[in-house]
Amino acid sequence: MDLKSFIDAAAGRKKADMVFRNGKIINVFTGEILENTLAIKDGKILGYGAYEGEIEIDLKGSYISPGFIDAHVHIESSLTTPEHFASLVVPRGTTTVVADPHEIANVAGLEGIRYMLNASEGLPLECFFMLPSCVPATLFENAGAKLSASDLAQLAGEPRVLGLGEMMDYPSLIAGDPAVLEKMQMALDRGMLIDGHAPMVDRKELNAYIGAGVGTDHECSTPEEMRSRLRRGMYVLIREGSAARNLKNLINGVKSYNLRRCAFCTDDKQPEDILKDGHINYNIREAIDLGMDPVWAIQMATLNPSECYNLKGKGALAPGYDADIVILEDLKSIHVRQVYKKGVLVAENEKPLFSQSSRLTEAVLNTVKVRTIKSEDFRLFLETDVVRVIRILPHSLVTEHAIRKVERDEGNLFQIHPDLDILKIAVIERHGGKGTIGLGLVENYRLRGGAVASSIGHDSHNLIVLGDNDDDMALAVNALAASGGGLAVAAGGKLAGLLPLPIGGLMSDLPAEEVSASLKELLNTAVHTLGVNKDVDPFMTLAFMALPVIPELKLTDEGLFDVTKFEFVDLCVK
Repeated sequence: MDLKSFIDAAAGRKKADMVFRNGKIINVFTGEILENTLAIKDGKILGYGAYEGEIEIDLKGSYISPGFIDAHVHIESSLTTPEHFASLVVPRGTTTVVADPHEIANVAGLEGIRYMLNASEGLPLECFFMLPSCVPATLFENAGAKLSASDLAQLAGEPRVLGLGEMMDYPSLIAGDPAVLEKMQMALDRGMLIDGHAPMVDRKELNAYIGAGVGTDHECSTPEEMRSRLRRGMYVLIREGSAARNLKNLINGVKSYNLRRCAFCTDDKQPEDILKDGHINYNIREAIDLGMDPVWAIQMATLNPSECYNLKGKGALAPGYDADIVILEDLKSIHVRQVYKKGVLVAENEKPLFSQSSRLTEAVLNTVKVRTIKSEDFRLFLETDVVRVIRILPHSLVTEHAIRKVERDEGNLFQIHPDLDILKIAVIERHGGKGTIGLGLVENYRLRGGAVASSIGHDSHNLIVLGDNDDDMALAVNALAASGGGLAVAAGGKLAGLLPLPIGGLMSDLPAEEVSASLKELLNTAVHTLGVNKDVDPFMTLAFMALPVIPELKLTDEGLFDVTKFEFVDLCVK
């Protein structure tokens, strides 16, 4: 930027590059809506006032908002590459994201993170990154990589790296585990931010967690959890994703005195949901529908995350700030008419005005390395008929640790009972290591006549399959292996649907609309053909059944894991 030229334009001695006339400017600093002219020069905001521009746009009463910021997102959960993700979310008003690439890092290590940095460079969506703190997420599973503090330090100096990603292994941090503390110290020594992940942690343990340097949490599910974090100086990132939807429970906990410590995030959101409902604009709209002042909601999507992550020049429409601008029809629907990135029109009427070619590397391809799986691999011997079952809760990543009585055959193998909603689940190590298979049982998924499988299994991303018969489970898993990863549905001995995700077994190189269409077909098959519970997302919910840092009971490739005790437990209750 030519500083002298900028000053001359700001002072009115020269024309601006662009001015917006007859707009209603949302001032997130004061909470005001100002009817004034907004001027831009060299991709920066000049200010409000009687400016003239080389280009003048009459907004005819539309609202002018700062670009929206997603405070915490895993781009990989969109099932698309950063390039296609940008084409998906920018037209819905998101101009900046704070991304944690721990999905691809658990598959491909540092090279996976480098791929995300490279693929997101120069996009109209500005992507900042937090270095994954938990690769693997815990020591109780087998991932595709292990990243130490010294490994992460190699990327700590990258311009778009902001800090250390969500510290999911909160028990180890609170216990003072040396390897975890080394990662924390690496970030603290560099003045880096540290994201949190601490569901149900409270009191002295929460004090220790926050006091160690953790500054945010997106895992709050109750107003009480939210208050406990705000009282201790944390930022609370209110999440509304595909599987985890916490906004409705938390939004009334946002008050005038704590508003500036709250922001919005999506965490994990699938392309169909973004296309249908929106991205951060959906969070804003939902908050308004639930009674929040529209300017408050926009503050939570702009200024608050910008200040939380020290994103200089972002999150507001003020002199010297980046001209990341969203034009809104009204403050009810939050319908996005246009999006400008640093003063350039990049989307209009929910369509991108840019295209990007993909930048793939060999390091993120051919990542599913398993032997041929047989039906016999899923035989589940039970010493007793009283067992521990993972009970799925609707719209939640948290599961219940249930005790149930099940049926066994003459050989004491688990047998599906037609009147019981208890199914078999398996997690298969797929990174070319041990080849271990963990077996367990799940309730409240309600599938009949087939199997559903995925190479997305948070966070180690081993293969995960759930079904009511071993043949279809094996069929679905082998189909994933042959396609380099993805999502699959098998029914009646046939492959009923497949969405290949060859990039790390997590992402497709196809446009988001094509991925969404394929996913929609798979979802319809799962729900209408197999009868999966309509209150759970068939694939997103399945993907979190293997995450041993979210209570209460989960399954890894090493076995059944009690998250509240942070230890493996026997399937059978003796």
